[in-house]
Amino acid sequence: MLSLKEAMSERCTRVKTDYKELLKRAHEKFPPELLKKGRFEMPVFQSYPVGMRTIVRNFGNVAEALRRDPQHLLKFLTKEMATAATIESGRAIFQGKFPNQTLQNLLGRYAERFVVCPVCKSYDTKIVKERRLFFLTCEACGARSSVPTV
Repeated sequence: MLSLKEAMSERCTRVKTDYKELLKRAHEKFPPELLKKGRFEMPVFQSYPVGMRTIVRNFGNVAEALRRDPQHLLKFLTKEMATAATIESGRAIFQGKFPNQTLQNLLGRYAERFVVCPVCKSYDTKIVKERRLFFLTCEACGARSSVPTV
């Protein structure tokens, strides 16, 4: 017959093994994109002035890196800068001269409002429209939060 101490030790060992096996099985069921360990780096606009216009040559790439519709990003920037703009073959053309630092600051504000999950601070999010409302859905933690209109 086992002593109480030996029985408890054997049970604890069995529970630890069961827990590790369950954890391993759960980990195998995760989607591969959630297991990536890379950090997100905020994309940088490459802009230059031409006359009284500012051209952002990598606008499409920045929107793609943020996983957002380029028109949504453009609408936010034009409202914030109180100017007009168009998208032509992956680049944005803004009416007026704007320093690159101003564009970067606005991109940071856009990311805070429309990209970063307010719960877990992950960039793995998407905007989902339900009826007339927009929600930010996090693919990392599953949180949903309302998004202001642009």
